[in-house]
Amino acid sequence: MQFQSQVLTNTEVSPGYYRMRMTAPPALVESEAGQFVMVKISSAIDPLLRRPFGIYDMGSFATPYSDSGRQTFIEILYKVVGRGTGMLADLHQGDHLDIIAPLGKGFDFGEAGEEKILVGGGVGLAPLYLLAKELVKSHKVRLFAGGRSKEDVLCITEFERLGVETYVATDDGTLGDRGLVTQVMMKHLASGGAPKRLYACGPFPMLRAVAGIAEEMRVPCQVSLEAYMACGMGACLGCVVKGVNHSAETPDFRCVCKDGPVFESTDLSWE
Repeated sequence: MQFQSQVLTNTEVSPGYYRMRMTAPPALVESEAGQFVMVKISSAIDPLLRRPFGIYDMGSFATPYSDSGRQTFIEILYKVVGRGTGMLADLHQGDHLDIIAPLGKGFDFGEAGEEKILVGGGVGLAPLYLLAKELVKSHKVRLFAGGRSKEDVLCITEFERLGVETYVATDDGTLGDRGLVTQVMMKHLASGGAPKRLYACGPFPMLRAVAGIAEEMRVPCQVSLEAYMACGMGACLGCVVKGVNHSAETPDFRCVCKDGPVFESTDLSWE
């Protein structure tokens, strides 16, 4: 659906990283963890294209200004990396945005009895929070969060409040273990125990490493890809990635926006 949204809060949670809460139609609370929104940042022509953001959280709160007595909201996490996100960071309570949502395919919760392992880096933690909220209702959940430094590890306290056991690794050692988060995750996978299922979102090199570890250790794995998008609905073909069966003779391309952003790691080519 396309709707006009009003900014409720827009808070810097770490240098260069923001968390925005916006109003949304009640039907949007049926969104799946892993789906995303396309946001038109300005009513002007520039910037022309919408920006995609994973849904970090959603819910409702009591308010006297709604006929139902409650206001539905969604939240996104984003990093200021260019003109569009810079303009987004300048918005304040009461400003308006034009949004299309929910888009894409979300996560599969897997089977009962599995330990759920979440792996995220930077704003890749965004779709994992909504996933964690659902998984903790009936599963043991662990989070492995990574970043270049402590400024890139976001909202860990929010995950811990859900009851998620968290592990952190940073490249410079300013928070948690020094090194790659995939190294810390691999140690846990090697420790055995209950069957495990991986969910990952973050930079492509991290996802490729997670997918390789999952294949080697025969652990089911879903990845949420980040990509530049123009339409968000599979029309422009601007966000395609290679599928596992891709070759010059038989092209196999998948649209991140329509076929994903969540994929089984074994459905993609990581070369």
